[in-house]
Amino acid sequence: MTTLSDAYRNAPLLPHHIIPLDFDSVKHVPESHSWENSDSGLLIRIQPQPPESLPIIDLADPSALNLVGQACQTWGMFQVTNHGISSALLRDVEYETGRFFSLPAKEKTKALRSPGGASGYGVARITPFFNKFMWHEGFTIVESPVDHAREVWPHAYQRFCEVMEEYQKKMKELAERLLVLILKYLGLPGEPHDLHWLPHPPSDDPFRPASCTALQLNYYPSCPNPAQAMGLAPHTDSFLLTILHQVNGTHGGLEVLKDGAGWVRVVPTEGALVVNVGDMLRIMSNDLFPSVLHRVVVDKTRHRMSLAYFYGPPMDHRLSPILAGGAPVRFRPVTVREYIEMKAKNLDDALSRVRVRS
Repeated sequence: MTTLSDAYRNAPLLPHHIIPLDFDSVKHVPESHSWENSDSGLLIRIQPQPPESLPIIDLADPSALNLVGQACQTWGMFQVTNHGISSALLRDVEYETGRFFSLPAKEKTKALRSPGGASGYGVARITPFFNKFMWHEGFTIVESPVDHAREVWPHAYQRFCEVMEEYQKKMKELAERLLVLILKYLGLPGEPHDLHWLPHPPSDDPFRPASCTALQLNYYPSCPNPAQAMGLAPHTDSFLLTILHQVNGTHGGLEVLKDGAGWVRVVPTEGALVVNVGDMLRIMSNDLFPSVLHRVVVDKTRHRMSLAYFYGPPMDHRLSPILAGGAPVRFRPVTVREYIEMKAKNLDDALSRVRVRS
């Protein structure tokens, strides 16, 4: 079975594009991390606008199907409540995430991601596409984190692994629940024969092909000069859906680029999770749903922690638009692996490479 690591193996990172800065050791923003005079794009310098009302959807609402579909179509991002993830599990995953990132830099690098690997500690994979580094460190988990966690805590890794694995299980259930709503909104009734990897209803069928998922733990330290730094540069996500938990009590920082409004701050809402459309859902929706650019800005006195869960089809699944009403096809078919490999080498124009020319 093809894995996420197999897809990234053909686009390995250089060592200096893996190891984060030891943020505790710096008093000023170094030139390598200063975006003040960067040529990495005008999008960085568009100033945020006053907060708009990002849709907040109660999944227990009888109108949730239409509300989710409309939010995908108009924003490409929304927040959900009554999502089924317990506050106790969220507290546990916050604690374990903080336990890792509070370690000294030398200890965290014991879990360092390999150059062609998908999992482990390091900077964001989008780093090589920009001429400045980001004020960020992350830990990517694909399935079980046990191999890396055991390197960090030889005798105290079990609890970290148990919490992360339980969180991924619950996130997967939520992602599939949301995706069923979205596919129904797109006019795909019943059980689609070409989406055999998606349970209808959710089940633990051992013969069902495994979806492609990953959990990204993010940490954005407080920054001596936030105007110079960028937590995470503007990008779109590759998979179908991203479900983000912004840890309460830390700096918000997430901003989404909305047509006609510029950068809009996503204000954390107690008990809510942020959901955003990825490139693969944009392809499946035949361009109806935008995969929106988003970024993270940093703060002078507060750090930020978040957990992003990425959900996609199996690596060998062939993505193609779901057509409704005879609309012209806007994207050619592409496998999940092909698209991931394409975006690992071409961050900004991967979608344009699968777009049908009119």
